[in-house]
Amino acid sequence: TFQRQLQQSDCQNALMKKVFDTHMLFLQINQSAAALKHVFAALRLFVAKFPSAFFQGQADLCGSLCYEILKCCNHRSRSTQTEASALLYFFMRKNFEFNKQKSIVRSHLQLIKAVSQLIADAGIGGSRFQHSLAIINNFANGDKQMKNVNFPAEVKDLTKRIRTVLMATAQMKEHEKDPEMLVDLQYSLANSYASTPELRRTWLESMAKIHARNGDLSEAAMCYIHIAALIAEYLKRKGKINIFYTNYVFINILVK
Repeated sequence: TFQRQLQQSDCQNALMKKVFDTHMLFLQINQSAAALKHVFAALRLFVAKFPSAFFQGQADLCGSLCYEILKCCNHRSRSTQTEASALLYFFMRKNFEFNKQKSIVRSHLQLIKAVSQLIADAGIGGSRFQHSLAIINNFANGDKQMKNVNFPAEVKDLTKRIRTVLMATAQMKEHEKDPEMLVDLQYSLANSYASTPELRRTWLESMAKIHARNGDLSEAAMCYIHIAALIAEYLKRKGKINIFYTNYVFINILVK
């Protein structure tokens, strides 16, 4: 009935946000496994009808959906894990199709961010979550329509990176009382996302906080300068900043 209104401004509008938030409530409030099955079906239809809401413009809706689906991938019910994994695979496939079979960059980035958040919020990473990752990989390997494109490889790369984040986080927990080892692990993780500045910035900020907490202010300052350089490079590529002025500012910071 309201499809035309929902599609206004490439699905970036207040009504779309309200409808999306209503869908999310069904995942945020405890439901039975039978009810969740219908919720996942409704979400598949929703994503299929309005892909622009998730894969174009602001990434807020995409990030929120990834977060809630991943939470369900850690659910105690095996049937819910399978349904959530199927929805997540469907979501990534829709992203791939929306990008004309080129990549799943947006869902990749938002899923990694969601995993990083959930590690702190819900403590994911156990056997249930690993089982869901295996289900997603099996969907990708068995999808005959995607056999001759690079989508299965992208899915495999994403699940591999999620496991890397989970392993690195587990190692960080083991060395939380050894600040130098902790920072070294975070630095390695930040470098692994050299091609994804937003995630690299996240880990650099975390490193800066550890340095500041330990009184290593010079090291913290270098982390923030690195973050500023990443932002400046992005703005330069967008044509929104004069790189000569940026270099001047950085030189003054270093001199001081």
